[in-house]
Amino acid sequence: MSDSYYNPKDLKKFEDVGEFGPELAEKFFDYYGAVFEEGALSAREKALIALAVSHTVQCPYCIDAYTTESLEKGASEEQMMEAVHVASAIRGGSSLVHGVQMMNKTKDLSM
Repeated sequence: MSDSYYNPKDLKKFEDVGEFGPELAEKFFDYYGAVFEEGALSAREKALIALAVSHTVQCPYCIDAYTTESLEKGASEEQMMEAVHVASAIRGGSSLVHGVQMMNKTKDLSM
């Protein structure tokens, strides 16, 4: 038994998610592959975006995968950390802006 739900070895099993539903898995992986092809954004830029999003959704598998991918695509450690800070700022800001909802509700209840 593991001390954690997260097992880094499971990342290599990602392609196995189609075992219980191959049709949808195939469609997902086709889409996933197409998303990461070079386009208006470079592969390096897409890897950095994926790294930032990985931190926002707090997926350890994704963090591992896109840390590696970012390095392989030529991103620097400084660029990677800056991407993580951007994700952190957006996540923090999204929590704070919901404070307006709390303030509105408080004002409604106070009337």
